[in-house]
Amino acid sequence: MIRLKQGGKVVLTETKTFDRRQAAATWMEKRERELAQPGALETAQRDDPLLSAVIDRYIRESRKDIGRTKTQVLGAIKAAPIGSMHCSKIRSQEITQFAQSLGVLPQTVGNYLAHLASIFAIARPAWGYPLDQTAIDDARKVAKKLGVTSRSVARNRRPTLAELDLLMEHFGKIRAKRVDSTPMQALTAFAIFSTRRLEEMCRITWNDLDQAGSRVMVHDLKHPGEKIGNNVWCDLPPEAMRIILAQPKREARIFPVSSDAVSAAFTRAAKFLEIDDLHLHDMRHEGASRLFEMGLSIPRVAAVTGHRSWQSLKRYTHLRHVGDRFVGWKWLDVIAPLELSAQNSNPRNSV
Repeated sequence: MIRLKQGGKVVLTETKTFDRRQAAATWMEKRERELAQPGALETAQRDDPLLSAVIDRYIRESRKDIGRTKTQVLGAIKAAPIGSMHCSKIRSQEITQFAQSLGVLPQTVGNYLAHLASIFAIARPAWGYPLDQTAIDDARKVAKKLGVTSRSVARNRRPTLAELDLLMEHFGKIRAKRVDSTPMQALTAFAIFSTRRLEEMCRITWNDLDQAGSRVMVHDLKHPGEKIGNNVWCDLPPEAMRIILAQPKREARIFPVSSDAVSAAFTRAAKFLEIDDLHLHDMRHEGASRLFEMGLSIPRVAAVTGHRSWQSLKRYTHLRHVGDRFVGWKWLDVIAPLELSAQNSNPRNSV
């Protein structure tokens, strides 16, 4: 082992194993002479950088949009003690300790380790950094065995019509006071009828809309294998199309608002109205379940939701009704009056 210090702080540690003591002594003397040369120490440090530096390079050189959640997770890993460790020193034990220290839900720990694994997967083959792929693989196995990680718990929470009445009335009052506020009535209803995720709704542009085909291009559709660049045409049920056509065409995006603002507004409203354990994402669950309750086949539902497999869709089959409970839903007329949708459907009125 060679360990160099500067100012009382260890700046480089290198280890190598030999069958004979003489061979180890020879390597040590040779390596010490090499490290004494100008610039040699800096080069050695670059070859075995801190994990935080590897993460920075990964973010800097990636041509894919990493995404907000992954960026946040990688930032947290950098700030943790493991981020200050040199690559060669990170073993499965250190990764397991990091996982146990997070203090979050097991499914969230699993997400952290999955994002960390993407760094390990590229560090050695792309840049020659000594991050051991076996270490992260072993750590993930250990974390699973210990219960530190687990799969996400599938939610089956669906809003009642009474809860939706409360929300719609509340959002309507806010909109009446501030006409430039986030159109939460339209967004909440669109999440139900289109089954779109929040970030997908906020990305859709008028150019993504195929009105004649009653469908919309969803960019970067979430998928376990590939999210970025996964662009999929998704069918729009009539109610979803009606809501879109009722929106003003002042900007490129159909809903020109930030997903953070929408999420915060929904959370505040549910808390204010004392609606327990209801998330905006539950509207997607409601929408997909509604389609099954209406008697649509798996392929037709998948054409709306964008799911590729029955395995992913079957969580929406906890059916509670028969038929469409939104027939005659009064809020659709409030959000998207038929005459307004018809007027905006005229191509001459497009921007």
